[in-house]
Amino acid sequence: MRGITIFSGSAHQALAEEICQQLDTPLSPAMLMRFSNDCLQTQLQANCREEDVFIIQPLVPPVQENTMELLLMLDAARGASAARITAVIPHYSYARSDKKDAPRISIGGRLVADLIQTAGANRVLTMALHSPQVHGFFSVPTDHLNALNVIADHFRSTDISNAVVVSPDLGNAKQATNFAGLLGLPVAAGSKRRMADDKVKVDMIVGDVAGKDAIVLDDEIATGGSMIEIVEKIKEQGGRRISVACTHGLFSGSAIERFRDCELIDEIVTTNTVPLAPEKMLPNMTVLSIAPLLANAIHNIHCGESVSQLFVHGV
Repeated sequence: MRGITIFSGSAHQALAEEICQQLDTPLSPAMLMRFSNDCLQTQLQANCREEDVFIIQPLVPPVQENTMELLLMLDAARGASAARITAVIPHYSYARSDKKDAPRISIGGRLVADLIQTAGANRVLTMALHSPQVHGFFSVPTDHLNALNVIADHFRSTDISNAVVVSPDLGNAKQATNFAGLLGLPVAAGSKRRMADDKVKVDMIVGDVAGKDAIVLDDEIATGGSMIEIVEKIKEQGGRRISVACTHGLFSGSAIERFRDCELIDEIVTTNTVPLAPEKMLPNMTVLSIAPLLANAIHNIHCGESVSQLFVHGV
């Protein structure tokens, strides 16, 4: 069997190191350079010839810099005669650009997927895309994992005997339903209207939350506007203890200030698909590791074994 070589971009080296520890495989070095004209250049500092190469790089802020770095690393691996190149993208931020909802705009999610393939990726491993159709933007084999089992394991260790899973909007209701099925809980969903990028209005909640502990589940938290709005609506309708959970904890803009000032939230649960700066850690925040899940997927891809057993399907 050909060897496995793992590189990491600069976006989230801590996650890459944890994945390599799980695999008992060294993280191969890579060097990022910036020329005087501001152009980036990368150099992979380990042999890639006829190797099974995995490049780990979430597309997190600064997104454009990290995207370009990933493309350069993919191109370098292809030029070094790698046998196969897998782009491991724990957070694909361009997944939110998934449709043409205004005149004369680009569908960025599809464009960046094309660039990743053109740069040299033979395969993509990603997590919790913002909408299911983004999976189809990739024309190379793509394994689309989610963190529902990881998050469910956390809540199984708490008292959820009187809990309900709440989706912030109807678009996320399927994921919330799958998550509720893992925990054996009922599900509810908010009906919201987006007023601006960081402002939403929740008109009502479909389902019963009165007198119950709520677990509000979303794929990502960016500015926190949607989450704070749905939490306030749950409390207004008689909800008790409220936990919020997501896969991608971006906490951009004024999100941390919003959550710090919101006394209605008992716990914030996220995963480490996105690096979280120490100043963004709140006392009621729990960060779960998805490194074991990604390590299992990388192992199965390398060994030609099934990855579908790691998915969470409808339950």
